[in-house]
Amino acid sequence: MIRVLALGDSYTVGEGVLEHERWVEQWALRKRAQSVPIAAPVKVIAQTGWTTDELLQAIHLEPELGSWDRVTLLIGVNNQYRGRAVEQYRHDLKTLLQIAHKVAGKSDYVQMLSIPDWGQTPFGQASGRNLAAVSKEIDAFNLAAEDLCRSLNSGFLDITTTTRACSQDPTMHANDGLHPSPALYRLWAELLHNYSNFGRL
Repeated sequence: MIRVLALGDSYTVGEGVLEHERWVEQWALRKRAQSVPIAAPVKVIAQTGWTTDELLQAIHLEPELGSWDRVTLLIGVNNQYRGRAVEQYRHDLKTLLQIAHKVAGKSDYVQMLSIPDWGQTPFGQASGRNLAAVSKEIDAFNLAAEDLCRSLNSGFLDITTTTRACSQDPTMHANDGLHPSPALYRLWAELLHNYSNFGRL
């Protein structure tokens, strides 16, 4: 069986949707349909609101992280939302990626997903925040993550573009107007399914 570990925040938890509707579970379901033996359920270490340092703290509290066949990572939106520095994000993310590499055994068995643009949601549009500035900051965080993944030979998948493209479609948002609906998570799962690093499973 192929064991998958998913690390992150509300986007990995699937805030506002059922567990089987999370993007990582929808991706795993697609792989199982191709007779790829993904263990169920996917192991998730994630919580709504977590920043990189809080995810690191939670990982360190795990009694034994063990070894995994694949690891996904989606983290950073709360760093941006709380006004944290990109350099601190880069520092924490490097540690997270190194941990992921260790438990996955190979750096290219680690797949990171980009930070969605929360400003391009109904919640964001009603927030009173400078949405152009939010988008610019998220782009800076994602650029730092992509550069780091490239330097460490891990996959980096852009889902931010899809998030922005679907921003005006009410079916793509959960009831809170902030988090993705199962339909948007399905698009992310399809992107991951077709992405080379994980697609070779």
